[in-house]
Amino acid sequence: MRAVVFAEFGPPSVVHVAEVVTPHAGPGEVRIAVRASGISTGEVLIRSGKLADMVPVAFPYRTGFEAAGVVDEVGDGVTDVTVGDQVFGMASSATRGANADHVVLSAWAGKPAGWSWEEAGGAAGSVETATRVLDRLGVAAGHTVLVNGAAGAVGSVAVQVAAARGAVVIGTASERNHDFLRSLGAVPTTYGPGLPDRIRGLAPGGVDAVFDCAGGSLPDLIAVAGDAGRVVTIADFAAAAHGVHLSHGAPADRTGKAVGSGADVLAVHGLDIAVRLAESGRLHIPVAATFPLTEAAAAHELSEAPHAPGRIVLVN
Repeated sequence: MRAVVFAEFGPPSVVHVAEVVTPHAGPGEVRIAVRASGISTGEVLIRSGKLADMVPVAFPYRTGFEAAGVVDEVGDGVTDVTVGDQVFGMASSATRGANADHVVLSAWAGKPAGWSWEEAGGAAGSVETATRVLDRLGVAAGHTVLVNGAAGAVGSVAVQVAAARGAVVIGTASERNHDFLRSLGAVPTTYGPGLPDRIRGLAPGGVDAVFDCAGGSLPDLIAVAGDAGRVVTIADFAAAAHGVHLSHGAPADRTGKAVGSGADVLAVHGLDIAVRLAESGRLHIPVAATFPLTEAAAAHELSEAPHAPGRIVLVN
């Protein structure tokens, strides 16, 4: 089958399509014939070599963590889907490689009827990340949350999920994306110098939590929150020096586990949450651009340049 790979660190041109062995579903897994898959910002950084000292890579590296498609193989023990079902989800950590003709998933949910294949293909990673961080921050009805970098792939989903929980959401983005944030349910503001003063003007009662999707401004974000413990970043590797938690990707088979308070533990699958929100019209996955699988290098190139808000997606 075809899969997107790179065999060395470098510019987008090192990304290419290669023939690889088709994977098979193991116990508790399903394989899908991929219709669409997302381009991961993290993998763009990995490919560039900027994370070489932090993320071990074995070449050739097969790209892609999320995809949507049609189930064509079911592993032992799987009872909730059958061959022919339409699903979206996270690639197995053992095989990865969602930017391909086929991928094995270890976390999945039924594709919402209202989502296109492109939306579903770029959904799982953003949904998992948004749910994981909002759960850690304890965002709930009545809270005010700041999403820094709210027009991006994760930020735009975090805004919608937080708003669906009943939170007031303030989002930072460049002015050209402020109408987009309003359409998602956020109060927009610009990022950069003076952010704490701008947030005080928008939220005189203070901010309960800060979700940083952009990086580079932790001192200001801590000032907004009033406590480093109320800030979580997915983008700033200097987090520890500021006492801020840097949230990494959860294992796919624990996607979106939400932990309640006290002895009561409510395990809610993030992908299932996404389906419920999508089916009630409260969650849309913005898609910035689509490319054929064979043009993965061009997709990586766009990901490094300013582009419309939302996910970049490969289609098969």
